[in-house]
Amino acid sequence: MPPQKVVLRFGADIADQPVIYKLVKDYDLVINILKANVNPQKEGTMVLDITGEKIAEGIEYLRRVGVRVQSLTEEIIQNEDKCVSCGACTAICPTGALYLERPSMEVYFDSDRCVVCHLCVKTCPVRAMEVHF
Repeated sequence: MPPQKVVLRFGADIADQPVIYKLVKDYDLVINILKANVNPQKEGTMVLDITGEKIAEGIEYLRRVGVRVQSLTEEIIQNEDKCVSCGACTAICPTGALYLERPSMEVYFDSDRCVVCHLCVKTCPVRAMEVHF
């Protein structure tokens, strides 16, 4: 089964529970945490890349324990016609999906590394980074 990217949102009551461990142990899923913000005093969010045969069962488990699961169906694209390779996006990208190629100093975008955090969209002065649904 192909990997699936999902966003998990959960309250403080779930933040201290081993939900990721259970996905790995009980559902034999391979989890890659692409981005996480977990604070036991407030809502937490995680962006996961999940691989395995029992993804649907694992997601159902998460919903049963109170985790809100959202499929990551939007993507970021680089409009190469607008991009002036200023590099502003490369400094803010948490995964290195946007990077400067040397010696040409052109900005390149690796969509496989993108976690759709939208930081580049907000940062780009010429609006070359765009969200597509």
